[in-house]
Amino acid sequence: MKYLKITLLNFLLVLLSFNINVANAQSDQNKSSKTEKVKKKKKKKKKKVKLPEIDLSHWKVTLPVTNEKGKPYEIEPPEILDFANNPIAKPYMYIDSTKGAIVFHAMPTESKTRNTKYTRSELREQMEPGNNNKNWTFADGAYMKGEIQMEASSKDSNGNYHRTIIMQIHGRLTNEQRDLIGEDDNNAPPILKIYWDKGKIRVKTKVLKNLSATDNEILHEDAWDDDEGFNFEQEVGFRKFTLEVKVSDGKMVIILNGNEYKVYDSIHIKRWGIFENYFKAGNYFQSRDQGAFSKVRFYELEVSH
Repeated sequence: MKYLKITLLNFLLVLLSFNINVANAQSDQNKSSKTEKVKKKKKKKKKKVKLPEIDLSHWKVTLPVTNEKGKPYEIEPPEILDFANNPIAKPYMYIDSTKGAIVFHAMPTESKTRNTKYTRSELREQMEPGNNNKNWTFADGAYMKGEIQMEASSKDSNGNYHRTIIMQIHGRLTNEQRDLIGEDDNNAPPILKIYWDKGKIRVKTKVLKNLSATDNEILHEDAWDDDEGFNFEQEVGFRKFTLEVKVSDGKMVIILNGNEYKVYDSIHIKRWGIFENYFKAGNYFQSRDQGAFSKVRFYELEVSH
């Protein structure tokens, strides 16, 4: 009887020990499973770094801040390639690595270029890096494509979003043309302005006031006037969109999202062939309202000739 009691007691102790070991094993397994889940959750939260597909080696930028001489601050190649580490540029031109875009941020400041009251965070094409004197004509041909998105824009007193110019073709006088008409700079009108305007894409170009004007006369800025403008039907709002600009001798084509076109091939465009040109892209903000601003994202920007 005594032997039976001892055997039963030993059996109970073994059983209790087994249950404890099983419980501990399950606990360790649960802990391991929880740790794995936490790790998986952490992995999901980790965001990938994206970089914009934009080569800045043939662009300079003008920013809405002044330099030590009180003029708009500019960064030319090769320094522009390291703009992300430039403390002066950071508030106005920076990389959004979660979206894979360069953001151009502009607002009213005292940093105004000549002949305008507006400020900009905008790129200017340089066919030869660091040189503004090398440009192209319509006969040479040119192409620009951008993938763009309005990130944010303030509103005016009427509740309408402020507009901004996101792409341009700007005219330029050669040194010989400048001297011929007695100008003190090489500035010529922009033949193309593309606006983000209250969620739509609006295009403006130039027309001659007098079609009988001579080649010398049309070199003067006051020989040209603004056209009525054109609005694409699609409303892009704050969504991503694609713009293409194709230029050839006597012709200019603007394409929105690959399926809506505006073609310019009138006598005005043909006579514009006398000028040199360069592309611009970014955020040329069109308001002086206090507290106004806009931010434009560029995911892609390519140019070819």
